[in-house]
Amino acid sequence: WNPPSPLTATICPTRNIPALAGEAAFEIRPSAAGEIADAQVTVDAATCPDCLRELANPADPRYRYPFINCTNCGPRYTIVERIPYDRPNTTMRDFAMCPLCAAQYADPADRRFHAQPIACPVCGPHVRLLDANGEDVGGADPVAAAAGMLRVGQIVAVKGLGGFHLACRADREDVVERLRRRKHRDDKPFAVMVADLAGARQIAELTGEAEELLTGAIRPIVLTPAKPQAALAPGVASG
Repeated sequence: WNPPSPLTATICPTRNIPALAGEAAFEIRPSAAGEIADAQVTVDAATCPDCLRELANPADPRYRYPFINCTNCGPRYTIVERIPYDRPNTTMRDFAMCPLCAAQYADPADRRFHAQPIACPVCGPHVRLLDANGEDVGGADPVAAAAGMLRVGQIVAVKGLGGFHLACRADREDVVERLRRRKHRDDKPFAVMVADLAGARQIAELTGEAEELLTGAIRPIVLTPAKPQAALAPGVASG
């Protein structure tokens, strides 16, 4: 939206307001080139409940698509190369939207309306699993192949928002120690990834504040006491 003159806006509950400058409809217009760029870029957000439901729905076109996102979640800051935050200024510019994504992107009633990272298996990026020599070893299901490697004690670098997670089994001391040697990380505790809040409760003493953080939009690493009976290798957080 390019207003005809500078405005001061206040965030308020959704309500109908008179059209400004005689405009009859709301639209998002491309940013003008050559102007001074001065804008904040939203931080990345964890996958929202709506996208998680689609991710697990075999009938959904984004079923098991790792790069699923909408205006409520997904990458923002980590895909921006310059501002303003328009798709051509992000790493998604090389992925032309398919008819489905283009229709959702253009529909104000859709939660993917102007979601710059919008993608699907037809038009978006795909997952690969590479070995130490750069050879593709993922086969038809790279995610399942990576999970299999983790189960047998291998270390996998998982590219996520903002960088890589060096992942391994947290319940095998020999594997944890191997990761410590490779990272030259003698004492600093490792973060433990769990699937959900139920998984976190099995290994950690959680306060209400900790649970709120763990299930929030950012999903930060939360420091919390481990349960004495937690099935974790001692080397995950020595002492």
